[in-house]
Amino acid sequence: MALFGNGATRRVVWSRAHAGRRCLQTAQAQALALAEGIRRGDRACLARGITLVESTRADHRRQARELVTLCMQVERPRALRIGLTGTPGVGKSTFIEALGMQLVGRGHRVAVLAVDPSSARSGGSILGDKTRMQELSCSPSAFVRPSPSRGTLGGVAQSTLDSIVLAEAGGYDVCLVETVGVGQSETMVAGMVDMFVLLVQPASGDELQGVKRGIMELADLLVVTKADALQLPAKLTRSELASSLRLLLPRRSFWSPKCIRASAVTKFNLDRVWSTILFYFEKLQESGEWDAMRAGQRQKWMWQQVSHLLLERLRCHQETQSFAQSLEQSVLSGSLPSGVAAEQIVDRFLLDN
Repeated sequence: MALFGNGATRRVVWSRAHAGRRCLQTAQAQALALAEGIRRGDRACLARGITLVESTRADHRRQARELVTLCMQVERPRALRIGLTGTPGVGKSTFIEALGMQLVGRGHRVAVLAVDPSSARSGGSILGDKTRMQELSCSPSAFVRPSPSRGTLGGVAQSTLDSIVLAEAGGYDVCLVETVGVGQSETMVAGMVDMFVLLVQPASGDELQGVKRGIMELADLLVVTKADALQLPAKLTRSELASSLRLLLPRRSFWSPKCIRASAVTKFNLDRVWSTILFYFEKLQESGEWDAMRAGQRQKWMWQQVSHLLLERLRCHQETQSFAQSLEQSVLSGSLPSGVAAEQIVDRFLLDN
């Protein structure tokens, strides 16, 4: 019986190991097929690939790592990564569609990664950017993908940088990242793009709040929107923003931020906006800082992912969760400071692992 039991155990272990290898081989084959489809410019494959990198399932994550690694090896001309933000109602989606259609008309392939806010209660997102960009969504030279922020600080999905890598492997030479636009926490977007554009609504008070909340310090270009319907307020806002910019230290050694009035409806000054963006990238190329900037962003997001994964694994660790629940009553009653409890929970998690 002992021999039979040992043999059965060995067969079970072999069976599980064999099944694990088969799953790994299948995941690698699927990732390779997706990567090849993305490289060919198949938008359906790109959509499936982004769905994969956004998934929280463990098997999907393994496949997503394979896919991103393969896509990073695809040789393409360096794409322009541009982040766009602004307060709700400033017209981000309308402006992006107008600019995107103009770029498509000039022969560019444009990817729009729009991050929508997630509900704090249900966790759901409307993901309405695709319906607001109907013309651009239908263009064969464009790809529009809304993604939920899932409560991420700055309104940037954890997978956005991986999505950019996939879009670039698909041959999109301009990647526009539209963010939630929530104010002070919006600064995270500047850590994953080459250029940061702030959209400002005329007569909204943003020109006075900008310096205080610090977003203007990160902006490489400010665009005053709706300059067609609100011509005088737009001129006044642009003048006040330009004055505010003179009080700020530029974050780039080679560039002083510009401020332009524009209209997505009448296409007023859209050519000037794009020419200013191209001039910025010319200066960035000449400065020799582009490679160092991208490298620093990859390092920063590596540690962001480390923090995210550690927190996720801590929450899934049964022993740590049981210990945390035992401390909650003390925290709720006020007998144990929250910081002390947090330190004890982390120490327990590290001890168990």
